[in-house]
Amino acid sequence: MADLRNNFIGIKSPNPFWLASAPPTDKAYNVERAFKAGWGGVVWKTLGEEGPPVVNVNGPRYGAIWGADRRLLGLNNIELITDRDLYTNLREMKQVKKNWPDRALIASIMVPCVEDAWKAILPLVEETEADGIELNFGCPHGMSERGMGAAVGQVPEYIEMVVRWCKQYTRMPVITKLTPNITDVRKPARAAKAGGTDAVSLINTINSIVSVDLDSFAPNPTVGGKGSHGGYCGPAVKPIALNMVAEIARDPETYGLPISGIGGVTTWRDAAEFLALGAGNVQVCTAAMTYGFKIVEEMISGLSDWMDEKGHRSLDDIIARAVPNVSDWQYLNLNYIAKAKIDQDACIKCGRCYIACEDTSHQAITNMVDGARHFEVMDEECVGCNLCVSVCPVENCITMEELPPGNLDKRTGKIVDPNYANWTTHPNNPMARQAAE
Repeated sequence: MADLRNNFIGIKSPNPFWLASAPPTDKAYNVERAFKAGWGGVVWKTLGEEGPPVVNVNGPRYGAIWGADRRLLGLNNIELITDRDLYTNLREMKQVKKNWPDRALIASIMVPCVEDAWKAILPLVEETEADGIELNFGCPHGMSERGMGAAVGQVPEYIEMVVRWCKQYTRMPVITKLTPNITDVRKPARAAKAGGTDAVSLINTINSIVSVDLDSFAPNPTVGGKGSHGGYCGPAVKPIALNMVAEIARDPETYGLPISGIGGVTTWRDAAEFLALGAGNVQVCTAAMTYGFKIVEEMISGLSDWMDEKGHRSLDDIIARAVPNVSDWQYLNLNYIAKAKIDQDACIKCGRCYIACEDTSHQAITNMVDGARHFEVMDEECVGCNLCVSVCPVENCITMEELPPGNLDKRTGKIVDPNYANWTTHPNNPMARQAAE
């Protein structure tokens, strides 16, 4: 049996699935239910400083993007940090940790970018016996307008400064949560490491407006006739999150920095992909809000079964395995050649591959052969883009088959003399011609 036990910067949990800081972790009732369902840890919804509590809107807080079957693809929220009293949260956190000593409990924190504010709240959080803190430098709405959240996360110097304060004033491990609303995520990650952070977590939500009500002409969600930008999350953001995790995992300046992966994790496969790209564990929010806490059962069993099938005995066998295979474009193998092949037995003759290729690609697929409807790839025209694979509604009907290098002219996609086995010296290779000249 695969061992799913997780040790993330010394914080132990029975599995790598944590709930992210969000509405599902806003109170003891929710967190207790989550732990009963099997979640390995939670990051408590973000705490603010002592004083009057934050006030959230008492109306719609979410906007959604759906697929054709109304499956939730993306969720936009305009909710702020916890609107519950700080001491109520702290008291509940202490009790939950006492009840569930084997689960990870992390306190997410967001206070003004002032040393005294951080110095004041950290001892209060320590008293809960939480396993660590997560610095929320990611929220793109509401709090950022107040100089917190993404307003800090977009300035590497601020990140480094606050991380240094926290490392100075607390014994707890520090996880720095990064915003994706930035050009180069490596820079804030480097700043967090320079400040002494124990780990980073990413991504937080993406600044967004998901839709506009064309009757009221206000963004959704609409509150009293007006809307605001919010934070976008869910399955749709997973590709962005995977890329940013990989960028930090392979950056020489942050290599080895522990990463908690966040962004669209819905299945065990999503989690495995984050782990393979360098995450030490994953955090989940939208999937739990869509399907309930018991979705973790499928994540645990799916990951365990896959690991057993592949012979992976522990999470260490997976973590960062894909990182060496992430490359800048310039280092990709230009000798590699693959062509699309259509399984005629599986083909339902819908024609989507033909239309996509004919109208928008390389006119490499037939639609009629000998007067009959027939879809087949013409190798001499196919450039191996795999658009047809992407649009085909039948899984594995169209596949990409590798060809020996040197069989094609890279400029035209035409078949050339197969006797030229080495493309690097082929006369039709412009790089080879330049080298010869």
